[in-house]
Order: sequence, then structure tokens, then C-alpha cells
Amino acid sequence: MPEHAARPRPLRFGANYTPTHGWFHHWLDFDLDAVRADLDSIAALGLDHIRVFPLWPLFQPNRTLIRPRAVEQLVQLADAAAERGLDVNVDGLQGHLSSFDFLPAWTQTWHRRNLFTDPQVVSAQAEYLRVLAAALADRPNFLGMTIGNEVNQFSSGPHPDPDRVTREQADGWLRRMLAACEEGAPGKFHLHAEYDAAWYQDEHPFTPGQAARLGAATAVHSWVFNGTAQRHGRTGTATEHHAAYLIELSKAWADDPHRPVWLQEVGAPAPHIPAEHAAAFTEATVANALDCQDVWGVTWWCSHDVSSTLADFPELEYSLGLLTNDRQIKPAGRAIARAVEEWRGREHRPAARATALVVDTGESSAAPGRSVCAPGGSFFEAWAALTAQGVRPAVVLAERAHDTAHLAARGITEVLTPAEVR
Repeated sequence: MPEHAARPRPLRFGANYTPTHGWFHHWLDFDLDAVRADLDSIAALGLDHIRVFPLWPLFQPNRTLIRPRAVEQLVQLADAAAERGLDVNVDGLQGHLSSFDFLPAWTQTWHRRNLFTDPQVVSAQAEYLRVLAAALADRPNFLGMTIGNEVNQFSSGPHPDPDRVTREQADGWLRRMLAACEEGAPGKFHLHAEYDAAWYQDEHPFTPGQAARLGAATAVHSWVFNGTAQRHGRTGTATEHHAAYLIELSKAWADDPHRPVWLQEVGAPAPHIPAEHAAAFTEATVANALDCQDVWGVTWWCSHDVSSTLADFPELEYSLGLLTNDRQIKPAGRAIARAVEEWRGREHRPAARATALVVDTGESSAAPGRSVCAPGGSFFEAWAALTAQGVRPAVVLAERAHDTAHLAARGITEVLTPAEVR
């Protein structure tokens, strides 16, 4: 196989599991029969995995108490998924979900201490992740752990009460948490996942280099309400290629030219993507993402709509499901099911992207000038313009733009700067 050829692998298609009864509060009143019914409706779409979210304060309500019954219920959920042919990835530190923060009382107010640097908090987090991983380690359908859902949002603004951390401290925290997952379940697919501030926000302590070099794969979360759809419209090239853009952007920082990239969250948020256009957006987003090499899989956000009886969610959060809250398939769900059927049994082997656009964010480990990559930034807009011209642009760091071995390993034969894009 040529060095620049993608490693052929079957694609994975899944959903972020949002329970129909009580949303993630279902852990308070765990109903295995309701979970089974939810999983039946997910499996009916042809999906092969789910991403699962324990609520951290419910599983570890005291720094030295990880509730055995909660861990047992997590294992029961994983076993129910296995019965339906679904693999399971577990996010440990929740953390943050759909605009709500879920942090244990022992980290807040009278017990306020930094989530990333306080030695007691960090040790308790590591033990929690180890225990969850160990409880599932012998399950064949357990993929591995994700440290938490977009935990980086706690580390800086716009969070209203951030736990400030340096880049070096964030790096050390990630390594400690990944090691705890590995200790609990050796050899599994353990990783971490950030929201797009890691790619777009100047001086953010969680960096592209960490995302693309630590853990078993790079996770990207693609949300076009971040200014992309507002600037480019629901059918704009940048909007329909946003997930592909993040995949290619991540590959610029990877040391392994064929490191797997997991599109771990992507959805069709209204009103930026109106309901009547959700299926078309879903089809375009998936097709464009799968035109990138080394994609591990696509995990849609989310499985089921949030019940309208639950209060105070941002309006867009109620309608992101592939299925309704009563488990009926929505147009986006049918679009995903068609993609699953199209790719069933096929190897994922897209051609290399021969043209690369140079991204310069300053020194690459710190990437202090990441805002050029954000919607409206000079690099973002040049990549979108080049894509609109029919080019399939890869991304290469400025410091690697003349590294012939690196370019050859990725199949890149032409390098352009943003200034050279019309």
C-alpha cells in the first residue's frame, strides 16, 4: 500500500444516546425496560454503536464514594446494547451536556476547587474513570472511554465561572485521565473530546495538538450554529462541509498521517437548519465527511428528541434527535439509515487530498492564533472558497509546508497559502 493511502477500515455509524424517559436524569429512576425500548429503536436504524453519558454527580456524589449501584446500571445498559448488536463508548466526566453543567458538590461553592489542578479532585476523577472502565473491561461490546463531554468548556471563557488552567496543566490532566482509563480497561479505544474552542479560540488551554496526538483517535464535534450557518446559510459550502473541515483541520496537527478521526458529535440544529431541510443537511454532511481519509465513524447527535415537558433547554436542543421522543423515525434518521445501508460491507478508501492549504496559527503546540481557523477567519474562509471551486483541500501546518516526507506520506502534491486562494 502506498504510504499516503488511507488504511482501509469499515466505517462505524452510531448515535449519542439521549434516553426518552427523563433525558440523562434517567439515571435517577433507571428503567431497564425503557432503555431496551430506546435501544431497539436505535438498532432499527442499522447503527452499530452508541455513546453513553453517566452523570458524574450521580455516580460519584462524594469524592470517596463511587456508587456501586450506579456502576451496575451502566453495565446493565451496556449489556442491553450488546443484545441489540450495539457497541458502547462511555463518557465519564459529565460534566457539560446541552447547556447544563453537572458537577459534584465536592467541587463547588464551599468546596470550590479547580477541576484540572487540585490534587484531590484530579485523583478522584482518575479513580472514577478507572472504576467505570474496569467495570466494562470484559464486555466485548465496550469500545472504551471518552474522558468526558467537552470538558474543556470549564477551562476558560465564555464559561461564567471557569476553572483556569495553563496549556501545560491541561496536557498533564489529559494524560493522567487517559492513563486511568487504560489502567481500568487495557487496550481499549480511550480518547478525549473537546468542543471547537480547542480549534478556534486564541490562547485556549486545550489545543489542537493535544486533540490530534493524545488518545487512540482524534474526536471532533461539528456544530454549525457556531457562526458558520449564520455567515454562510444552511446550504453554503462551509456549512455542508463544516464536519469535513474539522476532520481535515485536525489532520494537520496529527503526527500519524493516518490517525483515525471520529466525528463524535454532529447534528442539524434548528433554526439554522430548518426541520424541512434536516435530511438534506444530514446527507450532505455525512457524504462530505466521508470524503476524508481515516474517518473512524460518524456518531450523530442525538438518538432521540428531548421531551418538551423538560424545561430550560435552548430551543434547538429539543429537536436534534434521529427519532422523536416517542421513538418514531424522523427524516434525518432515515437519511442516516440510508447512509448505513450504502456503506454496509464496504471499505472506506477515499482518495488522498492532493492539494493542501497552509494554516499558520503561530507555534503549533500552543497555536496562539487559532482564530484564523474559526468561521470568518482568513484560513476558514479560504478553505471554504477553495472547496466551493471543486478542490478537495487538505490542511498542512506552516512548519510542515516544506517537509517533503510529511507531504508525501499524506499524498499532498500541491501546497497553497490562503492568500493564493481567490
